[in-house]
Amino acid sequence: MKRVVVVGAGPAGMMAAIAAAEHEGSVLLLEKMPRAGRKMMITGKGRCNVTSADDTADIIKNIAGNGRFLNSVIRAFDNAAVMAFFENVGVPLKTERGNRVFPQSDRAVDVVDAMMRRLRDLHVELRTNTHVRALVVTDGAIRGVRLESGDTVAADAVVLAVGGASYPLTGSTGDGYAMARDAGHHIVPIFPALVPLCTAEGWVRDVQGLSLRNVRAALYSAGKKQAEEFGEMMFTHFGVTGPIILRLSRRAAELMNGGADTLTLNLNLKPALSYEVLHARIERDFSKYERKQVRNGMIDLLPKRLIDIVLGAAQISPERTTGQVSAKERNRLAQTLQALLLTITGTRPLAEAIVTAGGVETREIDPRTMASKIVRGLYFAGEVVDVDGFTGGYNLQAAFSMGYAAGKYSADDTESE
Repeated sequence: MKRVVVVGAGPAGMMAAIAAAEHEGSVLLLEKMPRAGRKMMITGKGRCNVTSADDTADIIKNIAGNGRFLNSVIRAFDNAAVMAFFENVGVPLKTERGNRVFPQSDRAVDVVDAMMRRLRDLHVELRTNTHVRALVVTDGAIRGVRLESGDTVAADAVVLAVGGASYPLTGSTGDGYAMARDAGHHIVPIFPALVPLCTAEGWVRDVQGLSLRNVRAALYSAGKKQAEEFGEMMFTHFGVTGPIILRLSRRAAELMNGGADTLTLNLNLKPALSYEVLHARIERDFSKYERKQVRNGMIDLLPKRLIDIVLGAAQISPERTTGQVSAKERNRLAQTLQALLLTITGTRPLAEAIVTAGGVETREIDPRTMASKIVRGLYFAGEVVDVDGFTGGYNLQAAFSMGYAAGKYSADDTESE
């Protein structure tokens, strides 16, 4: 029986420990925080979006960072397997809009507690408040881990599943990158993914908290469209956030890290209307409110808090009457409604990102087993690997799939030593 040490009791680490124990490993799970699953507790706004009901190809497509690397492990432990696992451990699930899968209770703690019960049933030893400082490697093979206390824990195999560097208060403080690097692995530079964006325009503070639905946001660099999303967003005191902004943020961060000088966000506030139909709508509304101020003539078109901002961008005084607005200005207003520009100055800090992009180089990991190609007996799982996905359950699916493969093969005595 192999002695397997799993470092990190997040979703990937707990699943790795479960899989290793199910495959007859003697498993020790180490977690530096006072309890397991701290970051899982806040996923899905505390509801825990455990996976997506998309088909496998679409799940891989929505893992923007190296999704194809996960093809083998996701197909080996797919969303149906994840859903069956949770149903079997007493967590009934439901599928919501966008194929997002949640516990019926809407409580992330129920997901974590169910995994904890499974760990106990399998006699996995869990040690919390235990900080691993380094991997112990001799002659190209893992021998165990060294703790912050200076003690060494011997192991035949180690699964490194310590998470990334986002939400550090949950325990994800980037420890795994240094440990992997010291063991000989290359680390792809990390950056925030799924993170709000900061803007240069001060008017966002005036509309902070305002949510918009059914808008289209396009990200541009040097005049070239880089990415586009449709859906919901929200203004904040520093810029913009919300589902479509988070999806665009990874590309924005990549471009900024690559030295892009200027990034702009083009907001189409009326994407369902052609320019001609929108222009006719403006004419109709201005006729309806022909003796009112322009700001009052747009109450059917926009949220009240946004009207003066759009008029300002279109260079139209909101105090004028609708009848005083020229045909040229009406054209400009229609154009502004479909192209309200924001200047992106950066992202919020990595600590505020939902996930971390970058990490252990995937070319140095066996995509079937998650085993290191450099150190025998070392396995990786979760956010420490250079893999990241969009919101919608894709990141947890990736974590569970990687964890299951790493745990299974770390405990398998038929795997090469």
